[in-house]
This record gives sequence, C-alpha cells and structure tokens, in this order.
Amino acid sequence: MPSVSRAVSRPALRRSLALLAGSALAAPLFLTAPAVAAADPYSVTALKVTVQAGERHCTVDADVYRPAGVDAAHPAPAVLTTNGFGGNKKDGSTDGLAKALATRGYVALAYSGLGFGKTGCPISLDDPGIDGRAASGLVDLLAGARTADNGTRLDYVAKDGARDPRVGMIGGSYGGAIQLATAAVDHRVDALVPLITWNDLSYSLDPNNAGRTHGGTGPLPGAYKWQWTNGFFLIGEAQGLLHPQLDPSRTGGSGCLHFVARACETKRLLDSGKYPAQKTDAVLRYARSVSPVSYLPSVQAPTLLVQGQRDSLFNLNEAAATYRTLAAQGTPVKMIWQAWGHSGGMKKPVQGELNLAHGNLDTSYVGRRVLAWFDHYLRHRTATGTGPAFAYHRDWVTAGSAYATSPAFPAGGTRRLYLSGDGKLVAQRGAVARGSRTYRNLRMATSHSESSLSGLLGLPDVAPYDARGTYLDWTSQPVAGRPVDVVGAPRVTLKVTSPQAGRAQRSADAADKLVLFAKLYDVAPDGRKTLVHRLVAPARVPDVTRRFTVELPGIVHRYEPGHRLRFVIAASDDAYVGNRGVKPVTVTSTPGDTGVLELPVTQGVLR
Repeated sequence: MPSVSRAVSRPALRRSLALLAGSALAAPLFLTAPAVAAADPYSVTALKVTVQAGERHCTVDADVYRPAGVDAAHPAPAVLTTNGFGGNKKDGSTDGLAKALATRGYVALAYSGLGFGKTGCPISLDDPGIDGRAASGLVDLLAGARTADNGTRLDYVAKDGARDPRVGMIGGSYGGAIQLATAAVDHRVDALVPLITWNDLSYSLDPNNAGRTHGGTGPLPGAYKWQWTNGFFLIGEAQGLLHPQLDPSRTGGSGCLHFVARACETKRLLDSGKYPAQKTDAVLRYARSVSPVSYLPSVQAPTLLVQGQRDSLFNLNEAAATYRTLAAQGTPVKMIWQAWGHSGGMKKPVQGELNLAHGNLDTSYVGRRVLAWFDHYLRHRTATGTGPAFAYHRDWVTAGSAYATSPAFPAGGTRRLYLSGDGKLVAQRGAVARGSRTYRNLRMATSHSESSLSGLLGLPDVAPYDARGTYLDWTSQPVAGRPVDVVGAPRVTLKVTSPQAGRAQRSADAADKLVLFAKLYDVAPDGRKTLVHRLVAPARVPDVTRRFTVELPGIVHRYEPGHRLRFVIAASDDAYVGNRGVKPVTVTSTPGDTGVLELPVTQGVLR
C-alpha cells in the first residue's frame, strides 16, 4: 500500500512539495484570489491575535476588511472566513470571499487557521475544543471585548448585545467544518455557510457504506482512502518548509512534524492496515470527536450547506447527514448541491456557478443564496427570503437556470430494480431469473474509479475500469420515453456467499472482513459507459452470512432515453485499501431472494 510515513525526511518533503505546488490537489482547497483594484471600497489591516485554544495559547494571523463609511457610529455586521487545508488568509477561498463581502458592506475577518500560514499551534483537524475555541476568541475581538496583540480594538461591528457581535462565517472544506465547530462552542455566531465539508472524518477517510442509514455510520471501519489521506498528510507536514519562520508552538506530537498527537496516531493506525478492536474504537472515537457528527446537537446557528457533486473526498452524503441532524433538532438549515467539489471543476466552474476566485456572489445562483442568507440573518432583513429547502445542479441543462429546487429533502420518490441471476436489472421481482455468478479479488487492485493522485496532480488519468473476473454487473433495459433523473443516494440490499470471508471474519481484527466496492454506470446506446461522477462506495461487510445494505454516494444524474443503468460490485479499487487475502464472492438470485437496488428518482421510469 503506498503511504507517506510520519517520519518523512525534509528533502523528501521538498521534492514532493515541488510537485504539489501548482497541482490540482491543493487547488480545490485554496484558489487564487482576484487582484484588488485601488478603488475597492474597504481598507485592510493586518492583525495578530493571541487566543486560547485548548490547553495552548495560539497567535492567529488575520486581516480585517473594513468597508468605507463603517465606524462606531455606523457599525456593520461581520463575517469570519478561514482557509481550506494547506491554505492561509491570503488564498482565494479566504481572502477572495473577504473582499467580496467587504465590497458589499460586511466587516470581514480573514484568518489563517491553526497550523497554517503564519498562525501558531499544530494542526488539530478543526477540533471544537481547540480550533473552535480559537475562533471564539476572534468573535471576542469582533465584539470589541478584547484587543489584538498591538492594542487594536474593533468597535465598528454591529451587535446584538454588549459582548455579542452580529457575525456569520463562510468558507470551504477545512474552512467549512470550523464553522460548525465554532458555532457548537459559541452561540453568538448568527449564520453559517459551510461549503464542501465533512460530517464524519471517520467516514471521509476510512469510509464504510455498509449498514449506513441516512448518513449514520456503524462501529466498523471501512476501506482506507489512502490517496486523499496521504496527500493531505504531506501538505500538513510540509508547513514547516513553506513557512520556515514558524514559532515552536507549531511542533506536532507522536512523531508528526505539525499535527497534534491524536491525529498522528490515527494516521499511523490507518497506514498499518490492521484494525484491532480497542485501538480502532479509540481512533474512530477521536475522528468523530473532531467531526460535526459528534457536536451538531450544540449547533443553533442557521446553516446553509453547500456541497459538491464532483467530490470523492467529502461526498453529498456528508452534507445530507448534517442536514438531517440539524433539521430534526429544529436548527434552521437549507442545502444546495452545486456542480464543483474537491474532485473537479473548482479552477474553472461551469458558467453560472459560484467562482471563489472571481467573487461572483451577485451573478451566481449559489452566490445570491449566500448573500440572501447573510442579509436575512445578519442584517435582519426579514423580508429577504432564504430560498427553498433543497436545490441541486443539473449538468444536462444548458439554457436558463441549471438549478432545480424542492421544498423538502429528499426530492422525488423511490424506484426499485432487482438483481437478476442473468445479469439484468429488472423492474419486477417476478422477472428475476435464477442464477449464480462469482467474482474474486487478486492481491493487487484491479479496478480504477476515482481520479487518482496522478489526475489530482494535473497529470493524465485513465478512464475507470474493472478487470475481468473481479467484478459483477447488472444492466437495465434502455430508458424509454421520458429521461430518468436520479437525485440522491442510491441504496442496494445484497446477500453474498463467501466461505473464505466467513472464516476470516471470525478474527478479532476487523480488517479480515470482506470488502467490496459498489458503483453506478451510465451505458450509452453505442456501448460507451460512464461512471457517474467517478464515485464509488467502499463497504466492509459486517457479516457475510446475513443480508446487508450499502448506501452509495449521492448523485444528480440524468439517464437519457436509450441509455441503460449498470450497477457494479467490484473486488477492489486502487484509491483504497481492500481485502486482506483472496476472498471469492458469489451472488445468487431467485425471484424470492434477490438483491434490490433503490433509486431516488424525480422523474422517469426504468423497465
């Protein structure tokens, strides 16, 4: 298994960093900000602010953007924004948003997150008790309740109380989760707009889609997402090379250069490929403790979730899980599924999409929703609507608005297809043919789905493939009449037979359990097949003697007339760590006992 050791040498880091410097791996997380014209209607002041962050004091590097005409007599609401992983206060997803908001009359405070840029302390994965508390210290600054290290006091932010500034937060990825972490520990935060972020890091980095119910995860680890994890680990460890003037507070623990000890220990366990129960439970608890899944009950701030459809790092299911939790507890929440995410489209979003590099808040659907959200909750313009509960981007729409909306999530209904023994997907259980088919894994990865590191580095990437004999597939009849629109997370219920896996799963090490990978293709009339958004669902089967359910990543996709839907389960995938040992798998179908694929469909019928 390729890996980046925690003891990476500085020369090796320099060589790797040179390759990553202009790559698409980093670009989705911090985009290039537009140049600022001399006449921009705001001033910028650089500040250092020492805040309490857990057991440490951390010095935060920040810039405050003050709109022209804003002063103590004419205060304005504020917005905090911080960087994605590897970025800092001057990258596009931080500085660009601050400029766009300051131009529209908001006081913007852009800061480098803990462990990045010139901000002190090690990287602690947006831990609410560390990163969240640090951001709360910046809320104190906006309230005028404390000064910056040079004595500067901000006395021009609108307030709801003596120490309660009217403040929102916006940012993407790592800069998205920090908003929820901050709102969980500081209820003075009035509005959130987290873009393309996570719900549960244990799912993001070691996903198990088996037994997952509406975003909830079970006790088992999944399949280690080694490509993404190692890429980010390298970026984090390289911070000392990027910023050699860093103070000693940036030193990490447990052998890591710049990560807190528990994050380092988590990476070490994932790299080992072993999941002994006690250590695995501790790691899963830690990953979830720094994830919204564990602290959302404390979040009261109205939240506009924006998630990307092209995202194999934090897929749509993460935002859906956060949405369901917030909605169930009565926290005001709405959700948008946009086109771009970590896996593509960020450098050059499709026309009409929010482009952080251009700050096009007024001319994009998502941007207008963001402005309306802040106007409603920060300016208290109650007549300003905040839009529908759910909106999603349709990449097949070329004229007019590409966004469809729904008053509720999920949208539409459910269609069932049955896995027939002859390799067909059929609409009626009675049409299922009796039959058994078998695949087997090899000791190397034999499938390729997601954009690999070569693709993320801007190098040529091969099309998705599955090697013969290492997967099974089921294909529907061609779509007839109206197109079929799938909007949401498909689910499949399966029963497999694997004697080798059955014997291996008796081990106390969860890594011995069977792993498989589920995915959906679109097959054109000429036979060309497309893996929808290049997404795959790794699943570690809890018990191969029992039926189990796999939740696939959410998608928005149109199956045009003449096209067919193909469902695949594969033995491996080269972006993940898979099975330990060879485990042949057989799937048997009869009319009374067959697998079922459930599709969230807003229109159309599959035969």
